[in-house]
Amino acid sequence: MRYQTATQWGVYEVEVIDGEICAVHGIDLDPAPAPMGQLLCDGVQHKLRVQRPAVRKQWLERRDRNLRGRDEFVDVPWDEALDLAAQELKRVIDDFGNTSIFAGSYGWASAGRFHHAQSQLHKFTNLLGGSTRAMNSYSTAAAQVILPHVVAPWHHMELEQTTWDEIAAHAELVVAFGGIALRNTQVAYGGITEHQSTGGLTAASQAGVEFVTVSPTADDAPDWLRADWIAPRPGTDVALMLGIAYELECAGLAHHQFLASHCVGYDRFKAYLRGQSDGVEKSPAWAALICDVPAQTIQTLAHRMAKRRTFVTAAWSLQRADHGEQPYWMLVTLAAMLGQIGLPGCGFGFGYGAEGHVGSSWRRFNWATFSKGRNPTQFAIPVARIADMLLNPGSAVAYNGRDITYPDVQLIYWAGGNPFHHHQDLNRLVEAWRKPATVIVNEPWWTPTAQWADIVFPATTALERNDICASSHDPYAHVMQQAIAPQGQARSDHDIFRGLAEYMGVLDEFAEGRDEAAWLRHMWERSAAQASREGFELPPFDEFWQAQSYRIPETQERATWLGAFRHDPAIHPLNTPSGKIEIFSETIAGFNYADCPGHPVWLEPFERLGGQGSVVYPLHLLSPQPERRLHSQLDHADHSQSGKIRGKEVMTMHPDAAAARGIAKGDVVRVFNQRGACLAGVRFSSAMRADVVSLPTGAWFAPQFDANNASLELNGNPNVLTRDKGTSSLAQGPSSGTCLVEVERWVQD
Repeated sequence: MRYQTATQWGVYEVEVIDGEICAVHGIDLDPAPAPMGQLLCDGVQHKLRVQRPAVRKQWLERRDRNLRGRDEFVDVPWDEALDLAAQELKRVIDDFGNTSIFAGSYGWASAGRFHHAQSQLHKFTNLLGGSTRAMNSYSTAAAQVILPHVVAPWHHMELEQTTWDEIAAHAELVVAFGGIALRNTQVAYGGITEHQSTGGLTAASQAGVEFVTVSPTADDAPDWLRADWIAPRPGTDVALMLGIAYELECAGLAHHQFLASHCVGYDRFKAYLRGQSDGVEKSPAWAALICDVPAQTIQTLAHRMAKRRTFVTAAWSLQRADHGEQPYWMLVTLAAMLGQIGLPGCGFGFGYGAEGHVGSSWRRFNWATFSKGRNPTQFAIPVARIADMLLNPGSAVAYNGRDITYPDVQLIYWAGGNPFHHHQDLNRLVEAWRKPATVIVNEPWWTPTAQWADIVFPATTALERNDICASSHDPYAHVMQQAIAPQGQARSDHDIFRGLAEYMGVLDEFAEGRDEAAWLRHMWERSAAQASREGFELPPFDEFWQAQSYRIPETQERATWLGAFRHDPAIHPLNTPSGKIEIFSETIAGFNYADCPGHPVWLEPFERLGGQGSVVYPLHLLSPQPERRLHSQLDHADHSQSGKIRGKEVMTMHPDAAAARGIAKGDVVRVFNQRGACLAGVRFSSAMRADVVSLPTGAWFAPQFDANNASLELNGNPNVLTRDKGTSSLAQGPSSGTCLVEVERWVQD
């Protein structure tokens, strides 16, 4: 029998025989189903499933925290596990207050609207008086903070920015800083029905749009795009953009009328660009020394951009680096200098190639969610500063014009996500993770998150419950059918929190008198009320459930991103202090941050090729998203494991760099720097800089400790190598993109 399910990488039919998953098929609505769907074949019903509630032995016996991550677990009955967790929650709240609970959850869990781990966890902790939360995302933290100061809130751009259809119809040139990596477009937060990125890019190419990709690796754009490839040193895009801007200004190509009418602060920026404020002209020759791109190439690109209808875009990866706010601010400034912002198919955008929904022309609709209520503490820290918080209670961190004082976290409750994948400098996180008295986790599998917990509740997967997939980025809603029985003693996150809510005396408020079926109907009816307000009608719930899918009606053609602002900035101002594009921000300048001044600048990162650290560690490590899974999800499944070498994640390096180190194709190597070391398999590619290596993220963290408590990570997790430093005092985002390493052939003793 076949059952429909939805994931963050698409909608599938799962074939089940005698209670066992035997095949996974794409649905007819999807023109290009993501191969990631095959992860479900063996990844759900797997020997690594958490079968019963489990408690770490030394925590159970004497509340020891020092062996967390290295201890064995013992199975306990559900009522005992719930009682232990409830007692700890009560103790911490009574003795330390609610901000001493860190309610950790990181979004990419189920694509279902009801069984959404973060929402379930946060509603539960809100009813207890709240908790400490994380704000922003590892993916786009710097962008989320800088762009509202400069042009618009991040969520506006995600929903409204330029579509592939507009680019194909109106653009002549696309310059993609960081490339357009289609491997990433298999996924979209909240789910995706029609994978359209390849089709959108193909249509633009067939319409005659020319492409330039600016990336250390050529495979950040498909070969068939025939894009011109410029390969700067990683992390030097701002210097390259400044060289382009200098040429535009000095060659009389900058659109001063647009800069005067729609922007503020260009004169301040121009003084910096021309060297009048610091004595350094940001010429193409200056930029060439930093980014290792010929000055003539920079000049030629500037003229080409000025003479064409041009769209400039930046990958999300650019802002996941030291001073990651600067490339996004500079990209907006560069687009403003071209003067084409608000024209169809022109201007700027972010993340084309980052998720499958970016560039789509679908109608947006905010479906009802499982309401989690309000966090009474109203307290959150930047998501990339978790280890800082755990290690430094009572200290303060600068963030977006204010200081945040870290709480004394005594208990972590984690449901959904894997901090031992997303966070930087995992050896530092190991130290930090042992500081709280208790770590409680809901998990289907013995992931690193579960292995580093004290109490583990076995959670169901999407295939073991009913739900609705409906994303604001996607025009479809889909029924997610229960296909198999819960594995072992697993319960849904909702049922786990119902059990805890009963122990904590808040069951009525948490459950609101509804079971799973009643919640799904209730959420659909709330969505129907919103649809009616927007001028269309959803089918009755029973009709939707029978049909299994529903597509909202399209509206009139979408408005051009920033088109109204271009037409009349006085009538249609931006949501910035000036109502215009802020090339110079008085607000940011007023924060007095040395690492993020009032206009875009080139700031030396803490390490880079050709700069600090490159003598000892001469290779720059890129850590892109993996092709065979979403982040670290289902890394144990055959579809992910079949892409590895001897069980290690595969690192790509240039054959010249490998030959200089005596490394052969298929070897296992040790990748290391002053922060840590990991093992990886090796493959070669000539389509990259010889001083760059690329190791995808997401291998399950597997440290091997020596007598000195130093560790070698065995599976190829690059975040044992990245530095746990904020992008700047403004956003405090992750700076994983700034990372130098050395590589050697691994010979096991």
